[in-house]
Amino acid sequence: ETGTNRGGLYHLGRTLGRGHFAVVKLARHINTGQLVAVKMIDKTKLDVMATSHLLQEVRCMRLVQHPNVVRLYEVIDTPTTLYLVMELAEGGDLYDYILRQEGGVAEGTAKRHFAQIVRAVSYCHRLHVVHRDLKPENVVFFPQQGAVKLTDFGFSNLFQPGTMLATSCGSLAYSAPEILLGEEYDAPAVDIWSLGVILYMLVCGVPPFQETNDSETLVMILDCRYSVPEHVSDDCRDLISRMLQKDPSRRASLDEIEAHLWLQGLDDALLSPEAPPHWLSGALSPSSPLSIIRNLTVHSVSPAYKLWTEYEKICFTWRIIGLDS
Repeated sequence: ETGTNRGGLYHLGRTLGRGHFAVVKLARHINTGQLVAVKMIDKTKLDVMATSHLLQEVRCMRLVQHPNVVRLYEVIDTPTTLYLVMELAEGGDLYDYILRQEGGVAEGTAKRHFAQIVRAVSYCHRLHVVHRDLKPENVVFFPQQGAVKLTDFGFSNLFQPGTMLATSCGSLAYSAPEILLGEEYDAPAVDIWSLGVILYMLVCGVPPFQETNDSETLVMILDCRYSVPEHVSDDCRDLISRMLQKDPSRRASLDEIEAHLWLQGLDDALLSPEAPPHWLSGALSPSSPLSIIRNLTVHSVSPAYKLWTEYEKICFTWRIIGLDS
């Protein structure tokens, strides 16, 4: 299915993915040529819980603005569909990348990727946003920016330091023991456990807790039983062990993770890739952004509802070409 959304802002293209309530499509912004991903959520299929998760996802994504978090450009709400217009990840996800590396990713490369993920999570936690579904499938590549970015905030939530959460969510292989036990939990600590699983997968090529069925996997996680291959360095092994602690109070903090010996010696410029203005990624010249805005405003006098539509188009274009950053 292809077409144009309300206001004529972009053309919808091929389907990139599907979920229970949503379809993600490739789209091209008409005025800039910029490619974006549009998540189209069918609101008629949402129950109360799914609606709550959706509202939290939008709220948290609007709050977080970081070079290592996929950017939410625009939210378009209609009676039946919610459109989330997001930055397009053209390099695939970390899970598929790991599967292509036999025996895990080289530690130098793993270190660069993991440091960016840690910075994204640390930023979220400073804003009191917990992700709760950290896994390689939710880390995506932006090759032109030299970046990996965190995405899919469907299970995210706001938290207050010292206040426990109770909702059980996330994916089994990456979930902390306290979540699987149905206990109340400290929000930052569950993300740190998941970071430990991600780092293990990066350097080992497989999850630390992977058995033939979910019941056996659950037992392994609750007992915190795993082994690290011999090729993994002592420093990396130590960092993994400091995150994969059964007792949440014994897990390393994000400050301790960032200061860990294994993560030292990286070029800071590689860890905070700034995206170029969006008009630079297409065929536009540096003089184009303001001319695009001017072209949008040259219209004859229109009824109020048409003026409001034009206003929305201008605001969206302003965001997509990066003039709001």
